[in-house]
Amino acid sequence: MMQNVHPAPENNEDDLYSGYNDYNPMFDTEDLENDVAFQQAARTSHGRRPPSKATLTSSMGRPMTGTIQDGLSRPMTAVQAAGYTKAAVRGSSFDPLGQAKGPASPLEKKTSDSLEEKMRQLEKKVNDLVEESCVANSCGDLKLALDKAKEAGRQERELLRQREQITPPESINLDLTYTVLLNLASQYVANEMYAEALTTYQVIVKNKMFSNGGILKVNMGNIYLKQRNYSKAIKFYRMALDQITSSHKQMRIKIMENIGVAFIKTGQYVDAISSFEEIMSISPNLKAGFNLILCYFAIGNGEQMKKAFKNLIEVPLEVDYEEKYISLSEDLHTNLLIEAIKNDSLSQIERERCVDAVKASHYVELANDLEINKATTYLRQQNFNQALETLKMFEKKDSRVKSAAATNLSFLYYLGNELEQATNYADLAVNSDRYNPAALTNKGNTVFANGDCEKAAEFYKEALRNDSLCTEALYNLGLAYKKLNRIDEALDCFLKLHAILPNSAQVLYQLASIYQIMEDPNQAIEWLLQLISVVPTDPHVLSKLGNLYDTEGDKSQAFHYYCESYRYFPSNIEVIEWLGAYYIDTQFCEKAIEYFERAALILPTQVKWQLMVASCYRRSGNYQKALEKYKVIHRKFPENVECLRFLVRLCTDMGLKEVQEYITKLKKAEKLKEIREQRIKSGRDGSARSRKEGSGDTGGTKGERLSAKLKALPGTNASYVDPLGPQPERPKTAARKRTEEDDFADEELGEDLLPE
Repeated sequence: MMQNVHPAPENNEDDLYSGYNDYNPMFDTEDLENDVAFQQAARTSHGRRPPSKATLTSSMGRPMTGTIQDGLSRPMTAVQAAGYTKAAVRGSSFDPLGQAKGPASPLEKKTSDSLEEKMRQLEKKVNDLVEESCVANSCGDLKLALDKAKEAGRQERELLRQREQITPPESINLDLTYTVLLNLASQYVANEMYAEALTTYQVIVKNKMFSNGGILKVNMGNIYLKQRNYSKAIKFYRMALDQITSSHKQMRIKIMENIGVAFIKTGQYVDAISSFEEIMSISPNLKAGFNLILCYFAIGNGEQMKKAFKNLIEVPLEVDYEEKYISLSEDLHTNLLIEAIKNDSLSQIERERCVDAVKASHYVELANDLEINKATTYLRQQNFNQALETLKMFEKKDSRVKSAAATNLSFLYYLGNELEQATNYADLAVNSDRYNPAALTNKGNTVFANGDCEKAAEFYKEALRNDSLCTEALYNLGLAYKKLNRIDEALDCFLKLHAILPNSAQVLYQLASIYQIMEDPNQAIEWLLQLISVVPTDPHVLSKLGNLYDTEGDKSQAFHYYCESYRYFPSNIEVIEWLGAYYIDTQFCEKAIEYFERAALILPTQVKWQLMVASCYRRSGNYQKALEKYKVIHRKFPENVECLRFLVRLCTDMGLKEVQEYITKLKKAEKLKEIREQRIKSGRDGSARSRKEGSGDTGGTKGERLSAKLKALPGTNASYVDPLGPQPERPKTAARKRTEEDDFADEELGEDLLPE
């Protein structure tokens, strides 16, 4: 022990840290890597055994930490001071974490050759195959789904064989086996391989290790039901029912429904009644109740049918009223059935009871609104009689409801052109609620229709004072100002309305019309161009644009819009006439024939268009065609003088023998025409003379004489002078100027005057 004792130095008394660098040689760790005994002890448990005999002591004579003293062991603690070792004395750098030794050796890689790892990989593969089979089934590829299910079965059997070799049977993954077999059976059923499916289900059901396998007897019963083996289906359903506890209430109900259906298929209605009655006593539903009624009908028990029907109608639907008539199926039969029962007598009774229940409650105001909405629905369906009957019930109600009903009644009678009734109900609506803008608008409409535009404008302005956003009143006010020739005020109304309804076709049309009245064609064209961006296929708007461009002298743009109008509505005579005249002006008479022939089809009793066709043939040099056409016209209109004149002229030029025949017919037709005109003239002179004697006014006679002279001029009576003769005059292409009455009729004042 004395060799470990170090007396204090005598020479250097001030060295307080002397002796701190002295250490026991047994703690020298530099050569431990080459120490064979130490390495062996580190690899085995030999080095972990506590020393049993020797006791290490420190240089100060006390036991070392981690050693046994008096039979008691003490936990190991650090044996080195942090950062202070003998290596520092020998000139090495300060390295308390031992980083100078370099990185640690890499961990030993785990080999994948072990049987356990192979089995895990195989198990994963089986799960993947089952998943792929299910995905293929959902995508409709039933054959691929079955192939994947079979492959999963083969791989699962290989997994079982390998696992049995190295592990006891208790460690087998039964859930995986159950999943593989159930998926295989399901894929057999999907592919209608019922025998194979039943065999697979039997494997699951007979295996006692599958605790819930008995439930699958329901699937086996379904297969037998599809095979029409109803007795076996009932047997398996009952076995499944015995194995399902009462906690699975819905599943038991569905199985009992299947049992009842199977009994119906076999004609055992009494047994089916037992199943359905049990269902209706536990959890009533529509299917069971309906089938129960059928069973009672089959056995002829009328009293029980009534009772079952009463129970059926008490079953709650648990759906909204509208949703129950919305079909989510693509089955045509189901859709037709839903459409048939949507408005049958039972549905009508249901609605009436619903309204009566609301009326009897404290929500009576809601009942009135329901009736108003009912009438509005009839209006949208164009069922005006039903709407009238519904609205007339409110004539004795309170003022607010009465005003709303009377407003709609006035609107209906106004649409039916029954102005007297419309005026009466409009007065009733206004008197019931003077602040109802719709009622005031309808009153203004009835006054407007009777010709009092000033008074109508006052009603419209009062409606706007009550509701500044009443667009119907503002629109009708603009029409009233337009009728009164107060163009600036009308323009102001429609510009305000355009700010509220920027895409309203009617407003844009009225703005264009007003600018046309103000003789500002450029502005009119601008508004019409905006209008065709909203209604690009309106033929009237397109023809109006063509007319404006024609007035401005832009023939190419006029031709474009007239062609577009003709494309969408090829029966407008004005458009057809303009296009035909355009092709004649441009020396394309052959193309003009197409348009005049269409006009002749539209107006077959007017000889004018057929004569235009014949003239086009003559102008284009096709005299033979022209002659044939004139002959056809002569057969239809034998007394037409112009047709006979051209027949005489063509036959003379072509040297035909029938010329004399046509000359004779022409003289006879001219004589008949002269006699007819004289009779008309004498009748007019007589009527003018009688008016002169009665009134003493000579202006009428002068007017009648002037009219007679105009009628005597060529082309001014019912006969026709060819406009394509030596000095052809192009037909007038400007559309008839629309009057204010036309605008009023076209725009349908207040077309949406329903209560807000």
